[in-house]
Amino acid sequence: MPKYYSYKIHGYYLYYTASCVIEAMHVHASDKRLTEAGSAKFFVKENGDTTVAHSGILSQRDIRLIQNFIK
Repeated sequence: MPKYYSYKIHGYYLYYTASCVIEAMHVHASDKRLTEAGSAKFFVKENGDTTVAHSGILSQRDIRLIQNFIK
């Protein structure tokens, strides 16, 4: 089951999956519905850097701020 922050980060809830057998550790940034529709998806590298797989409805500014928070 994904873990998530109960508070918003730059207007989005973050939830992550670290033990998925199909994909590497990743974080979703989602609105209040906590669904993948419209959410951004960040793959997290070993050093904390992220690669954006989907930007969803997030602006480039929001993506940058969330990437900084994840790191």
